[in-house]
Amino acid sequence: MNLFQIPTVSETVRGVRERVKTLCPDDQPSTTIGGVSDVLQDDRDRTPDTREAGDADVHDPRWFMLVAGVVGLLAAITLTIEKVRYLTDLAETGKGTTNCDLNAFVSCGGVINTPEASAFGFPNPIIGIVGFTVVVTLAVLLLAGVRLTAFVWAGLQVGVLFGIGFVTWLQYQSIYDIGKLCPWCMVVWTFMIPLFVVVTARNLRAFAPRSAVTRFLSNWTLLVIVLWYVAVLSAIWFRFGENLWA
Repeated sequence: MNLFQIPTVSETVRGVRERVKTLCPDDQPSTTIGGVSDVLQDDRDRTPDTREAGDADVHDPRWFMLVAGVVGLLAAITLTIEKVRYLTDLAETGKGTTNCDLNAFVSCGGVINTPEASAFGFPNPIIGIVGFTVVVTLAVLLLAGVRLTAFVWAGLQVGVLFGIGFVTWLQYQSIYDIGKLCPWCMVVWTFMIPLFVVVTARNLRAFAPRSAVTRFLSNWTLLVIVLWYVAVLSAIWFRFGENLWA
């Protein structure tokens, strides 16, 4: 017998099969070599439709949620403080003022004392404080590695949908009815628009991954945000024009 005989291909394949049978005594075929868990392969084979809506592969907008939530929360708190200052000055001097009264058309005081500024019977910034606090909390949980359930993401979607609807209504009221712009209100507008777009895009990827709307919003997220900004800025410019710097 030749001690240096090289095994044939068929003998090599037969040896590998025997090795696989040894690793898989239940006679179930294995797609891995060396005993690596089939769970990894199963996870790769899962389609977007079978993944949970909370899976991280749908690109959670955690960092943007944190930034938008913090800035929006600070703006809402500042508006609440300005509201208190305005009412205090109004009671003491008969003329309310705020620190963000820049001119006749860009003025916090000209907006926060209108009926629209208390749409539900209390100052609108309180809604912002509550809403943005929730956004910040969820962002921190995501950054800490917590996987949010589909129910939580659905609740967040309802929240941002209400938020963008309310902000859009306030934009219309401020530009066309009140005729004044509140600087801190516009900060909230600036971050509410992209917050709604990125959260909606994320949830569409999770709940309706094969939808044409999902593909469009996921591929053109930045474009949608920019066009939304252009629409709002155009409405402001055509309404106020050079009076913004008067």
